[in-house]
Amino acid sequence: MVQVKEKYVTDGNGRKVAVQLDLKEYRKLREYLEDLQDALDLKRAKATARKFISFEELGRRLKA
Repeated sequence: MVQVKEKYVTDGNGRKVAVQLDLKEYRKLREYLEDLQDALDLKRAKATARKFISFEELGRRLKA
């Protein structure tokens, strides 16, 4: 899990209405979310795949 240091933006009544992140923290969070999406895509692909081929077979097919 990515640790981020957020700062809250409040309205005139003191209610939290937004979050402000340091650009470095924001980039780490975006990278984490992209990795998570990749993992979910892989899980979905494995669940719906009919047949897998080896990496070597893929290389042979691409060269052909």
